[in-house]
Amino acid sequence: MAGSGSRLRGLDDAILKPLVSILGRPLISYVLEALVRAGMTTIHMVVGYKSEQLRAAILNFAPPKVELNFVNNPEWQKQNGVSLLAASHVRSPFLLTMSDHLFDQSMIDLLLCSAQLDQLNLAVDRKLDAIFDLDDATKVQTWENRIMAIGKHLQPYDAVDTGLFVCPHNIFNYLEEARRAGDCSLTDGVRLMARDGKARAIDIGAAWWQDVDTPEMFQHAAEVLGQSNRAAANAPLSPSSPVTE
Repeated sequence: MAGSGSRLRGLDDAILKPLVSILGRPLISYVLEALVRAGMTTIHMVVGYKSEQLRAAILNFAPPKVELNFVNNPEWQKQNGVSLLAASHVRSPFLLTMSDHLFDQSMIDLLLCSAQLDQLNLAVDRKLDAIFDLDDATKVQTWENRIMAIGKHLQPYDAVDTGLFVCPHNIFNYLEEARRAGDCSLTDGVRLMARDGKARAIDIGAAWWQDVDTPEMFQHAAEVLGQSNRAAANAPLSPSSPVTE
């Protein structure tokens, strides 16, 4: 979450992207809630752009009983691989997600139970017809459960990168190898791990996710979340459902 979020901030130039309100809640709060529900007790948040302002805001609604560690990336203008390298001190294996991605809880649960901890594990979406703004997505070519190639303009491809990973510590070695003029993307590192047969694809099945990177993506995510909330509110109580008066 180190970048400036310039593609989305047209909604409100005065607010930081992770704090943009979606259905009355900051965008980042959805990510934090999902991580806590998955059992995470320590969360490292890589910040850069207006880091002090962002840190102060997040601490106001941080979930209880969770240790939040803010990692500063002074080179936040560079690609996201540099942001991940700023957190190279974390213990592995670790779960990695983007601060602007929304996703069903089932995606994290599936990834955690399916990951091979000595390899990079990427949750991928094969429902290509359902991807909002497919042109903007990072494409993945797989063979069975192996990642063969990855890239924004990749052809051919059979899946899309959802931005949710379980990573071994040697991803940092691959990111260092991928650096060119001090810069690299996470995709660059994954590509090198795939070259060495160390990158796996885990299919999310019917689960939903959405990158919230543009006003159009924001609007789509809000519509889907709104429909989900209405469906949950209208669902009949099961015999085992608790009732609070």
